[in-house]
Parts: sequence; C-alpha cells; structure tokens
Amino acid sequence: AVELDEQSLTYAELFTYVQMLAVHLLDQYGMSSGEVISQCVERSLSMIIGIMGIEMAGGIYCPLSFRDPENRLHMLLQQTQSRLVLIHYLTKTKFNHDIISLNIDLILNDINMDSDVNNKYLSNVIVKDEEIAYIIFTSGSTGTPKAVQVRHKNFIDCITSLTYSNSFNKDDTVVQMTRCSFDIHVQEILGEPFSLPLIGLIVKIGIANCIVWNLYGPAEATIDCTVHCINVTNTIQNIPIGLPLCNYRCMIMNEYSQESVINQEGELFVGGVGVFAGYLGRDDLTAKALVEIDGQLFYRTGDLVTMDNNGLLYYQGRKDHQIKLHGQRIEL
Repeated sequence: AVELDEQSLTYAELFTYVQMLAVHLLDQYGMSSGEVISQCVERSLSMIIGIMGIEMAGGIYCPLSFRDPENRLHMLLQQTQSRLVLIHYLTKTKFNHDIISLNIDLILNDINMDSDVNNKYLSNVIVKDEEIAYIIFTSGSTGTPKAVQVRHKNFIDCITSLTYSNSFNKDDTVVQMTRCSFDIHVQEILGEPFSLPLIGLIVKIGIANCIVWNLYGPAEATIDCTVHCINVTNTIQNIPIGLPLCNYRCMIMNEYSQESVINQEGELFVGGVGVFAGYLGRDDLTAKALVEIDGQLFYRTGDLVTMDNNGLLYYQGRKDHQIKLHGQRIEL
C-alpha cells in the first residue's frame, strides 16, 4: 500500500494501524465528529496513517508544516480551534502546553497488530458527504492565512474525475513529493509551473512509455480542475493547463463580467463538483470568492487565462499581486 525507503505497509497493515489510531483518538481523547485535528508530521508512514486515522474517526484533517515558526503554528491552531495536534520526533518542541500534542510514533509503537480492534467506537462514526473533510491554509492579503474548507464530496468527486481522465489508475505508483502543508499531498500535485527541463530530461534518457500530465487547480477548486497530456516528443514552448476535468466547468470572464472570446485574456472562473465550502470564519471573503452564474456556483480564481480554438486553456498570469514562493501562495 505504501513504501518509504526500507519501510513498507501492506493494505491490511495500513488499515489496522488506521483503525487503531482512530479508536485511540475517540477513546482516549474524546474526539468528536467534525472536530478539527491538526497534524504536524513530516513525510513518513506515520503521516499517511495520521491523515487516514483522523478521517476514519470523523475528524477534519488540518496539516501544518514543521518548517513554520512557532507563532504561526499557534495562530493557525487558534484559527481552527484545534485542541489536538499529532506530532512526531521532529516537531515535538513546536507546541506549548495549552495544546494536547500526541506523538503519533509512540501511539503506533504501542499498537499490538494481533489484538482485535474495538469497533464500538468506529461504528458510531457517521460521516456525510457534505461535511468538511480537510482544511488547508492559503495566504491572505492582510497577512492572515485563509482556511480553505473542502468537503468529503469535493475530494471524492475530484479523484473520480481524475480517474475518468485516465491520468492514473489502480496499477500506478504515486510518488509523494510535496510538503504536507499543501493540498496536493492529499492527491499529489497542484498546478505548479511545469518544468520544461524535466520534459527534456525525460526525452534525453528515453524513459519508455512515459506519459506526462499537466494538472492545474487552486485549493478552492479541490486540488485539480484541468488536465492536459503532454506529448514529450514534440517541441514544447507553451504548455496549456488543458481542458476541464469531468464534472468541472471553466469560464473565462473579461473585466465587464462577460465571457471572453477565443484567444482573449480573462479571469478563470471554475464551477462544478470541486467548488469549496468557503473560508473558515470568513464569510466576507467567501462571498467575494464565489459567484453564481446560471444557477451554478463558481470560484473566482484570480488567474488570467486564454483559450485556443481547440478549447485548451493557457495560463497567462495573475489578476492581482499574488505570487508563489516555494509553492506557497502569497498576496503582496
């Protein structure tokens, strides 16, 4: 199911660890359904178990980066009102005594794989598709991070749409590369600028049957909303972000809130199954970010794009002064 260096877990082992952790959170710490549980754990098997354990227990997963300073971590915990945070040996000194810090490695080391799981706690957990699955932070223009709330149905429908695009299947191995504070680590890619040298390297070393996909999407549209399969054998100058995924809809609007014509630059509006639930505690920002068009809710991305005669979308830049630094969205 998952591998890291010389470590690995079968699906059965992973499922057992996840169940045991979920029961521990419910039994020992009285975790309630819909409670935000933060996790500050770097890439590891424990990170995977922690994500799934929080979800199985009916919690809302909120990732934190151990690279962030302590004052920022405490601010994010206050914003989500998290009382529990899963940590490991690299992050155990990051939090004060006001927060219940649970060392996930110690919990997992105490698990007896031969013991039976107490299902009385798990049987009472009911998760509805409209409820929040996870919270991911993006930067705000005021310097205060915005907490993007994504529903269970948003994430499930996004993954389903990706499978329809044939960008991956059940036989693929997915490499987890991004930091755990980005929403991609839940699916694993976020529309970063695609590396042209990488394509050149693929062609140069002659990786047989290598298929390169360029996926784009903001956190507010649930990870990915467009996809394009790149022909690595052709000369590549301008890579499109592609076509909308199944059950997504993309509209390009000009400054007069009218649909742009072919090759005319405009702001990308994203509608469909991935539109997020809103920013936690910021109804004012949510109202500005979401707009209803023809009875359907759209997210205003702030990204400027064009569309060619084949319907392919091309990223052109930002409408505002937002930049990305090491993958983190920052508004200047």
